[in-house]
Amino acid sequence: MRSLAVTAIVQAEECAVLRVSGELDLRTEQDFLAEARSVVSAGHRFLVLDLTALRFCDSRGLSCLLALEWLCRRLEGRLLLASLGVRMLRLLIGTQSLNVFSCYPTVGHALAAVPDGSRPTWPPAAEDPSV
Repeated sequence: MRSLAVTAIVQAEECAVLRVSGELDLRTEQDFLAEARSVVSAGHRFLVLDLTALRFCDSRGLSCLLALEWLCRRLEGRLLLASLGVRMLRLLIGTQSLNVFSCYPTVGHALAAVPDGSRPTWPPAAEDPSV
């Protein structure tokens, strides 16, 4: 059974960092789109996707990313992809869609491309274990 998790790592008023883990394909595309749309609907027009833990992405997953890219641009924001693995990079190159996305080696690099007033604090503050 294939699975996908989308986890909000940090959020600011107009920007959110989401960690995408698992597999983005036909079985998980609707869940991914629902999660991503709810984040955008909450006012986050800049989305950074941390793809470190994304194990698999097929053409359906790529279509989801293209739809999310379109949505962010429509709202005068951006979709920024961070920490792409070799497989994801090969998919983007093989489909000639690498130039469609803004890709960065780390989340920190991606956040540096977000306007100052919209950028959340990175890295997120560690939770105080004594509380």
